[in-house]
Amino acid sequence: MKLRILLLLTLLMVIACNGPLRKRSDPTKSSQPNLGSVRTGSFEDQITSGSVTRHFLLHVPAGYQAGTAVALILNFHGYGSNSQQEENLTGMSAKAEREGFIVVYPDGIEATWHTGLVAQGDADRQFVRDLVAYLESLYSIDPKRIYATGISNGGGMTNRLACNLSDLIAAIAPDSGAYNFWENCSPSRPVPVLAFHGLDDNVVPYEGLNPESITPPVEKWAAAWAVRNGCSTSPSVTTPVDTVTVRTWSACQNNADVILYTLANHGHSWPGSTVAPKSVTSQAVNATDVMWEFFKSHPMP
Repeated sequence: MKLRILLLLTLLMVIACNGPLRKRSDPTKSSQPNLGSVRTGSFEDQITSGSVTRHFLLHVPAGYQAGTAVALILNFHGYGSNSQQEENLTGMSAKAEREGFIVVYPDGIEATWHTGLVAQGDADRQFVRDLVAYLESLYSIDPKRIYATGISNGGGMTNRLACNLSDLIAAIAPDSGAYNFWENCSPSRPVPVLAFHGLDDNVVPYEGLNPESITPPVEKWAAAWAVRNGCSTSPSVTTPVDTVTVRTWSACQNNADVILYTLANHGHSWPGSTVAPKSVTSQAVNATDVMWEFFKSHPMP
């Protein structure tokens, strides 16, 4: 356990050093955009949720036009990380700029997301609802195209949103997810799932840990989503390149595909990231690019 924690902290430190972090804005100054004068680019903001001030980083593409509905992606950082490091790690703001969607990077309290069905977890999930409502009040968000992704603890948060906020989240795409309490999951509808996980992940092992309720085998977790979504029993398996295996559970209800990318020579990192350590980061797949294509094909029914 100590080794996994040390590896995770080392990864986060490297990520932080490889990308310039923006200076945090004065929280007493309003950074709220409005429809008459929309602020674009990456900037910080905050809302109050459950009497607690919650911070986030937002990227609005330069080509955004009020009145034209756009997709929104929620991108959750890992344990011990933050919104700015997640922006650096995933390169998703650059993708949003090219493709015209909005991406928000929320911050967990004390750099943690609570994925259990307890009071702290309820507070985090309410924060997500409040954050989306806030952004919808300022921007033309397409309610059928609200998606979620994240890494590690943030990947676990993404999974929890699919389980409990399936009325809000159209599809998810976690990476290196820590899927705590994964069996306690009853979405109100089938939710499309795309996931990435490295065979060399020493923080959240691909084969899982005991007890499985805390760290399940990744293929078992994906297969459980296939059952929930009414997919085919067995996945089709393809190998687009030698180090990448793709398992696809298809014939799902409401087009709710389940796809798992298994990456050899890849550890606890974001596939295709340009700032993460090369020793643990596969460049065979760019997760940000793949998940955007997946999201475009899976709006809310």
